[in-house]
Amino acid sequence: MTIAPISFEFFPPKTTEGVEKLRETRLQLAKFKPEFFSVTFGAGGSTRDRTMETVFEIQQEGFSAAPHISCVSSSKAEIRALLQAYQAQGIKRLVTLRGDVPSGEVCVGDFRYALDLVEFIRAETGNHFHLEVAAYPEFHPEAKTPAADIFNLKRKIDAGANSAITQYFYNADAYFRFMDQCAAAGIDVPIVPGIMPIYNITQLARFSNICGAEIPRWLKMRLEEYGDDMASLRSFGVDVVSELCATLQAVGVPGLHFYTLNQAGIISSIIQNINE
Repeated sequence: MTIAPISFEFFPPKTTEGVEKLRETRLQLAKFKPEFFSVTFGAGGSTRDRTMETVFEIQQEGFSAAPHISCVSSSKAEIRALLQAYQAQGIKRLVTLRGDVPSGEVCVGDFRYALDLVEFIRAETGNHFHLEVAAYPEFHPEAKTPAADIFNLKRKIDAGANSAITQYFYNADAYFRFMDQCAAAGIDVPIVPGIMPIYNITQLARFSNICGAEIPRWLKMRLEEYGDDMASLRSFGVDVVSELCATLQAVGVPGLHFYTLNQAGIISSIIQNINE
């Protein structure tokens, strides 16, 4: 089986040690010849400078880098300055998101939704950037209905987004049904599955509660069964996620986007499994 194009997502490290660790992680993952490395953008732009520094370092290493830009609590002037900086450095791909409101703050700024950001980027920069947006096979936690969520995605595509990356999921049928609904709505851009490796159940449950991703009951019970035996839990998690990726590849998905959490070992094992 020929593996689909791969991309990896990092978060900007906070410490010198984190910077060094991420360099080692990139070196390990670079052997899989990723289409790009993306770098997240903290709530309200809280990691703006560190995101930019990480993106530029990745690019200087000879890789394609895709910074995330979230627009919540940002002004048009701030986003314009970011776009100009990325254009000046030859960045060609952006992951455009609404983003989370920083804890304890009220949402302010010139943008309310990712749609507004896509429209602004196209008005400011034309077709310079390939724009990725977010998609939700199990639907955005704030979506009023599944149909409304699909409609919101279509509006982002119609505004100029080139492709989408999904929230992670463990139920392949959720992605397949979502793709059928997108096709019925006239959405025909690539929608790349987001893949979350399993590191531990506490962390996964916390992430899933925030983003609305479902941990199937059978998977949650199996993971809980391992207790503190992290080695066995992670080995089982590698098998589960490898099978998910193989199932997705079998139907010809346009790519696989791995949420790395700045770690390479488990993801390397998954990719090696699905390459065999």
